[in-house]
Order: sequence, then structure tokens, then C-alpha cells
Amino acid sequence: MAKTTTEKISKLTSLKNFIREAKAELKKVTWPTRKQIWYWTLVVIVFTLCVSLYLGLIDFLLAWLFSALLG
Repeated sequence: MAKTTTEKISKLTSLKNFIREAKAELKKVTWPTRKQIWYWTLVVIVFTLCVSLYLGLIDFLLAWLFSALLG
């Protein structure tokens, strides 16, 4: 079934309204500073390294324990 011209115009108008409203909302956003981005990036990297070291240590200890128990 072919869409009517009115339906196409209605969808185009809805899309334009959505884009206009999205731009208005993005103007309200408080964007982080470059310094804040670097700080939080470092926090994530350090946290990831700590968790990976912890899990690696647990993995190593469990592998050692099971190999000692099973011979």
C-alpha cells in the first residue's frame, strides 16, 4: 500500500521536531571539562588494572591449589 503525501509530510515534520528538541536538550547539558575527562579516564584505568591484578592473582592461586591437590 503506497503512503500518501500527507503521511510522508507528517513523518518529516515529526523528524524535524525531534531533531529540534534534541538540539535544545543538548544545549542544557553540562559537559565535563578536559581536566575532568582525563581524571575520570585515569580512575577507570587504575580501577581496571587493580581488578585485573586481583583476578589474575586469584586465578594463579586456584590453579596452583588444584594442581597441588590433583597431583
